[in-house]
Amino acid sequence: MIIIGCSHGIHLAKNVARILHKPYHKLKVTHFPDSEIKLRFLTDIKGTHVVLVQSFYGNVNDCVVETLFAAETAKDLGAKKVTLVAAYFPYLRQDARFKSGECVSLRTIAKNIDEDLDKIIIIDPHLHREKTLKHIFKIASKKISANQLIVDYIKQNIKNPVVIGPDWESYKWAQKCAERIGCDFAIMEKTRYSARDVKVQLHKKIDIASKNLVMIDDMISTGHTLLEAIKAMKKLGAKKVTCFAVHGILVENALQKLRKAGATVITTNTIPNEAAKIDVGRLISEALQ
Repeated sequence: MIIIGCSHGIHLAKNVARILHKPYHKLKVTHFPDSEIKLRFLTDIKGTHVVLVQSFYGNVNDCVVETLFAAETAKDLGAKKVTLVAAYFPYLRQDARFKSGECVSLRTIAKNIDEDLDKIIIIDPHLHREKTLKHIFKIASKKISANQLIVDYIKQNIKNPVVIGPDWESYKWAQKCAERIGCDFAIMEKTRYSARDVKVQLHKKIDIASKNLVMIDDMISTGHTLLEAIKAMKKLGAKKVTCFAVHGILVENALQKLRKAGATVITTNTIPNEAAKIDVGRLISEALQ
């Protein structure tokens, strides 16, 4: 097994290789003047199990093309098996045609992954109607979760917590984490008027005045839902709010806005950011064993 760090997976790949005592090599990725991607493997991979580690954030489309190019090239160079570890995987939210003429991007990216790879491992994929990866990919697939890592962090660092899910989509996250922590939880009911206009309220009465509020979701993107939830909690007497997420996408200055609203933000390092305090290296390593 050889661990290959793709351009947005280097921060994880090095640690995974160290934990597994496997060789690590960086994938050399450059661009032509017209922005086309050029890549090269810097070690002989013939006859080996190549593990590509990538996280699809920032220039997402470049990450997709780079990964597909790397997988195809690895096969062409004689790799006996190619596995993709996707710390954060894109294009899963468009899993149906909601309006006439729309692309169902989930199907399109799945077809490309199936063609070029032998196995895919994804940390906490953002699934909606499709509940398992087996319904998406034809190749071997594995879904792993950073839930327990977040739970362990809360147990060690936050006293007297109560878990709040910022919307119904986060229900499973809030419930599972609260059960493992051994604390109460509630869900915010969300009414969305537009991508940036969201109103929320608690779905049940719960004592929050003397608690440390913990909001948990699989990802924080713009943070607008969390901002509305924090405002609602503050009005109900909440003093300390900590927002947890597996994937800290944190676009449009989301981290700064959440901090300004009085919240502490903590994520895993599936996507590197200032709030990434929880390492998923061992989680990935265990999935590869």
